[in-house]
Formats: sequence, structure tokens, C-alpha cells
Amino acid sequence: MDEGLIERDPTRKVVIKGKQAAEKKQKYLNQYELQRLISDFNLTPDVSWDWLLLLMAKTGMRFSEALAVTPNDFDFQHQMLIINKTWDYKGEGGFLPTKNKSSVRKIQIDWQLVMQFSSLVKDMPANDPIFTSKKVYNSTVNGILERHCKRAGIPVITVHGLRHTHASVLLFAGVSLASVAKRLGHSSMTTTQKTYLHIIQELENQDVNIVMRSMAGIS
Repeated sequence: MDEGLIERDPTRKVVIKGKQAAEKKQKYLNQYELQRLISDFNLTPDVSWDWLLLLMAKTGMRFSEALAVTPNDFDFQHQMLIINKTWDYKGEGGFLPTKNKSSVRKIQIDWQLVMQFSSLVKDMPANDPIFTSKKVYNSTVNGILERHCKRAGIPVITVHGLRHTHASVLLFAGVSLASVAKRLGHSSMTTTQKTYLHIIQELENQDVNIVMRSMAGIS
């Protein structure tokens, strides 16, 4: 139009339409919500998916890593869990290597989990997976977790959200970024930092208040 090549504005009366951005789903729970979720689990003497969900919530393991856990992977005496393989749940089942070298790790577990799992797996074959021996659908376990969340009156998260929950609870508790990265099996702290940047920023805001109080007390 400025050059006189066209006489009318082709954008006149154009209405720009669009959909309002969907509200982002919460990907993790806080400590109170996690406690409510765990209290809704039905932890019977027999192996169930609730036991898998508990293990993931307390260790931050990936879904494929948790499915591959065998009784032999527990070192109950030293309160350790060895992670050195995954389960091919997207295929026909069977053991696979871990995501990367950093994913091979030992995770410290609390005494309560030691007591629970030492009793649960005592009569199971040492090198067989605890939770499955065949193909598993991620959606099946997500559905079970969703029902628990709704009964507990907390935001609905996915199974992978338990991993985010674990990391978030530790970071808010003051555990260092390096320790969280190692526990999750991240190849570098950068991965952890990018994934949990929103939490780290919240913690930095708290740190500013601590710094200001500390400096104000010096005179």
C-alpha cells in the first residue's frame, strides 16, 4: 500500500482467533500431598503395583528402572538399592541396559523401606523382577496412581511425576543439587538444574531472605 502497488489493505477486518492456553498440569506433589498419597496405598503382604509406586516415590527411580528391580538388588544391611538395569516395558519385556552410564548407581534407602521390602521379597527368586515378568503398560500403572490421587484429594500426577516429586521434596528439604542429580542418575547437574529450575528459583528467593537477616544482624 505504501508503494501504491495495491489499493486495499488485505488485513482489514481480519479477526485473529485462538484458543486460550490450557492450564499446565501439576507434575509433582509437595511433601504433605505425598504423605496423603502414600497413606492411600494398600500395602498388603503380597506384591502389588502400590509397592512399585511406593518404591518410586521414595527413590526417584525411573519407571523402567523400578520394573527391573530384583530382590538381589537390595543391600538391606547397608540400606542400599543397586540400579544397574531397566525393564523393556515398551517391548516384550526383559532386561535392558540403563539409560546411560550415570544411571548405574546405588541409592540410599530409609530404614522403613528396608523393613518393608525385606519382608516382601524374602521368599522371591533372587534374580527375577519383583513386579513383573512380562510386558507392562505405563497407562495401567498411571491409571492406578490417578485413582489413588483422586481418593487422597490431591492433584493427579503421572508415574513419572513421582520422580519429580522425589527430587522436589529433597530440594526443598535443603539437599544439594549435586546429591539430587546423583540420586536421580542424571549425567550432569545441568540436567537437574534445567528440570527443576522453578524450584531452584523459589529456594533462591528464600536464600535472599536468609542473607538479608544474617547481614542485618551484623553491626
